[in-house]
Amino acid sequence: MGLRSVGLRRVPGLRREEVAMLAGISSDYYLRLEQGRDRNPSVQVLDALAEVLQLDADATAYLVELTREQPRSRKQAVRRRPAKPEQVPASVLGLIEGWPNNPAYVQDKFSEVLAVNPPAAALSPNYAVGVNLLRAVFLDPAERELRRDWEDTVAEGVATLRAHVGPDVDDPRLVELVGELSVRSDLFRQLWGRHTVRPKRSRISHLRHPAVGDLDLTANKLVISGTGLGLVVFHAEPGSRSVELLGLLGSLAAGTASTLAGEADDVSDRTSAKGSVPEQ
Repeated sequence: MGLRSVGLRRVPGLRREEVAMLAGISSDYYLRLEQGRDRNPSVQVLDALAEVLQLDADATAYLVELTREQPRSRKQAVRRRPAKPEQVPASVLGLIEGWPNNPAYVQDKFSEVLAVNPPAAALSPNYAVGVNLLRAVFLDPAERELRRDWEDTVAEGVATLRAHVGPDVDDPRLVELVGELSVRSDLFRQLWGRHTVRPKRSRISHLRHPAVGDLDLTANKLVISGTGLGLVVFHAEPGSRSVELLGLLGSLAAGTASTLAGEADDVSDRTSAKGSVPEQ
């Protein structure tokens, strides 16, 4: 890398002055960047630093985004109050309800569930409107039992959160979520401190469902046009055992819904009977 050998190092990695030299900037300027005293570095400087630090494309884009100045009105709005939750388009709600064997849910950038279909609800009770999935996977022991790849799941969840919030690090909802998880989970605190950035992409989820057994499902996230929301859909490889298990899970979900509907009808009938007046 063009650096002279200086013997053994107490800690791995480049020293500050070495990073600066390889990026073609002064050590003093690099120190000012580290300390936040210079908030407007050029894209060329950021690209040079990203190359030296061996950042991937996602992390480089995130680094550039962090240095963009937000409009004053936006920063003031962020400090005043949290933004109202986005609404899931009715067409998307109708779409996921029509999938009997494909678990699907809609989430916002903070991993809060805004909509869910019955197969997803059957997959995990935490796939429910109002549940924050990142909080659930870190703090709910049942999620750790469900996910055979729990460690990969939580690491990806933290990296995805960083990618989605971008420079909005003062958003009250983010501050509350990060604060709570940092206090209650040592692992979250470590992962958050790594500053890893990874937008959510397709991945294989390895699950152990208490009713149907082990499933290997591909999770695809689709951006809902015109919103900041994401639609996550699970499916199994055609012909696999997981396809059969998804069908069974769908049947269980449908059966549960039918049972609940039947119970509701029974309650309604009993209530009507109590309120009726016998004929004289």
